[in-house]
Amino acid sequence: MGNSGNTAGMPAGMNGALDGVKVLDFSTLLPGPMATLFLADAGAEVIKVERPGKGDEMRSYTPKWDKDAVNYHMLNRGKKSLAVDLKDPDARDLLTPLIKGADIVVEQFRPGVMARLGLGYDDMVQINPAIIYCAITGYGQDGPAQAEAGHDLNYIARSGLLSMSLGNAETPVIPPALIADIAGGTYPALFNILLALRQRDQTGQGAFIDVSMAENLFPFMYWALGDGQVAGQWPGSGDALVTGGSPRYRLYPTQDGYFVAVAALEQKFWTNFVQVIDLPENLRDDAVDAQATMAGIGAILRSRSAAEWEPLLYEADCCCTLVKTPQQAMQDPHFKARGVFEAQLKNAKGELIAALPTPIARAFRAHADGPLRVSELGEDNPDFLQSFSGKDE
Repeated sequence: MGNSGNTAGMPAGMNGALDGVKVLDFSTLLPGPMATLFLADAGAEVIKVERPGKGDEMRSYTPKWDKDAVNYHMLNRGKKSLAVDLKDPDARDLLTPLIKGADIVVEQFRPGVMARLGLGYDDMVQINPAIIYCAITGYGQDGPAQAEAGHDLNYIARSGLLSMSLGNAETPVIPPALIADIAGGTYPALFNILLALRQRDQTGQGAFIDVSMAENLFPFMYWALGDGQVAGQWPGSGDALVTGGSPRYRLYPTQDGYFVAVAALEQKFWTNFVQVIDLPENLRDDAVDAQATMAGIGAILRSRSAAEWEPLLYEADCCCTLVKTPQQAMQDPHFKARGVFEAQLKNAKGELIAALPTPIARAFRAHADGPLRVSELGEDNPDFLQSFSGKDE
């Protein structure tokens, strides 16, 4: 495992649990780039391989922050950029020394694309038997749906996850999080890569990792799969315990248009909650008439403003929280005290914004000397061309 040095995108003094690990990142958009961002935060050297001219499609998104989309900055800070035409055999040959020295490869093409380019796992393992190759796709490397196009909404729809919180025909609900991309793609890719590194420590062998974003959603439905198979209670839209079917686990509007997230599932929290809002005694047993209890709670919470309810609910210790906007959350005293948004991004103009927080524990995180930035498209080509020109080692 090697490290060819630092670029402007990666401040000097980087270290971390994955210091010395080299990653070739062929992925674009969200799932793969976020996974390699996490690896970079743990100290890995990530070399992002992009198309000449355009690069990762996310560079073109809006809003822009200087030349590239702010989304691109969020997901690709601290990585090197190598612009290579993968359809050009001569250009692909430049990757051979990098493949030999790499520990991890991450790609996100449809099944078979990398193999047709001569860059599939079978090709790379001939060059580097210890390579850990992670392929992230919608439906996996085989099966009837393997070649189907899709995005996050398609994957959560096909898996059944979306059906449990659809809203209604007039106001259908799309989840605010890209669940399949991140929870079904990024996180499984990350922990399987780490498992493969551990296994390689023991055996010396690399691995091929097949990440299917759609099938990795089923753990989120553990309760629905259990209830349906054993009791025949398959959930509908918004009618289960944790999807809005219980008075104890719902969103209730306040007088001024905010919402209270009520999650008073356990009896002790429910007791505290109904007491602090002074719910009538005849409505406190929600097993009698759940709809009447919901209506009673809704009327009471709608009678006051969010600012009036927040301190009362906090003091009651009843698992009830005001729904905050992302802007409000960034200013939350708790997150500020923990330094969640202390890391910064810097663009070519010298402008600074808060970096995307990642879940790498402090003990394993690489520590940068200053704000991180993204590399310009192909910025690191001269370094790699100079290092590997005429070499075959």
